Amino acid sequence: MPIRILTVFMLCSFLAAAQTSSAPSSGSDVVVSPRARAIHDSAIVVDTHADTPQRFLDENFDIGSTDPNDVGHLSLDKARRGNLGAEFFSIWVDPETHKGHFAEYTFDLIDSVYEQAARHPDRMMMAFSVADVERAHHEHKLAALMGIEGGHSIENDMRLLRDYYRLGVRYMTLTWSNTNEWADSSGDIDDAKVQHHNGLTDFGKQVVVEMNRLGMMVDISHVADKTFWDAIATTKAPVIASHSSARALVDAPRNMTDDMLRAVAKNGGVVQVNFFSGFDDENYRKAEAAQAKDQAAAIEQYAEQMKAAGKSITAADRDRIEREHLAKIPRPPFSSLIDHIDHIAKVAGVDHVGLGSDFDGVSGQTPQGMNSAADLPKITQALLDRGYSPEDIKKILGGNLLRVFGEVERVSREMEAQAPAR
Repeated sequence: MPIRILTVFMLCSFLAAAQTSSAPSSGSDVVVSPRARAIHDSAIVVDTHADTPQRFLDENFDIGSTDPNDVGHLSLDKARRGNLGAEFFSIWVDPETHKGHFAEYTFDLIDSVYEQAARHPDRMMMAFSVADVERAHHEHKLAALMGIEGGHSIENDMRLLRDYYRLGVRYMTLTWSNTNEWADSSGDIDDAKVQHHNGLTDFGKQVVVEMNRLGMMVDISHVADKTFWDAIATTKAPVIASHSSARALVDAPRNMTDDMLRAVAKNGGVVQVNFFSGFDDENYRKAEAAQAKDQAAAIEQYAEQMKAAGKSITAADRDRIEREHLAKIPRPPFSSLIDHIDHIAKVAGVDHVGLGSDFDGVSGQTPQGMNSAADLPKITQALLDRGYSPEDIKKILGGNLLRVFGEVERVSREMEAQAPAR
């Protein structure tokens, strides 16, 4: 066969494979077809968890950065390339580093998000409702929303919860990896030194109902199993899991069991799949667990060095050390991430799964091919390859979360006549 004809034949074969392949992509070889790109670009893509505010404060990071050497997952350029339409920035307060002044640092993080939006008004806007997200989409801007990660930020004070809502916080994870005074966490549920509550306390249940009244989504990622079931029994509105995957595939306590997935579906809520390899691949989880003590010791050693110098260890310091250790573990294939979306869609239904990346909070350890927000279209391609319809793909990319958000707003309007919780 002449070279010219062979070249044309190979090119046509390549393009056809890119558009019709049915085999799950294994890693960085995902090729986004024109059809997948068109579907992706027509959707409002919503991600419910990025830890980038820690970078805003600790590194003075500007989300408008175009630094080609930046190892972060999220910037305005990366968001634009991935058609990311709405990002919930995580307001996470380290319970050890900021003990005694959780609220103060919470306000600092909230302020940092507003500052970024103020710097880039032509490309980013603060959003507080479904209508705001839709308006940002029409104006081709990134909708910046906020979610508090860890109920310890309210310092057991309903007035602080309401203040956070007034400032734009639209979900709160009931716990982080630490059990607080009113809710048990999956992160320390087996620690006998921690005082647990068998789920939610009476005050914790009041927090859930007050969140319903305000219009703040109840997030059950990170919580202990009993806390999950108490929250489901208490809430008057659909819940979200802002960044959790499926426990049937990876046996991590942060992940959701199939019974939990079915309960979230019955509740009308949505589970947003986490992109962290330790929650998406069982072999990676085991390898990470095997080196956890060494990693913790390295962080502790550096913290002591900083303390001796009169300084405190930062989230950026922790991230650097974690990256150094986790880089020794091979990243799993891209298909591991899609497996979790697929499993949750099959168990809970396609109306109850979405994306909760944990960008900038997982030390770079995402599956192969998912290196930043710019790679989000690969998810659309992979779902298309597995037979998902364009309509269902758009639900997964953001439609499901926006539906739940709208339902939470509706419940809030129905409850607005009720007196605030004390």
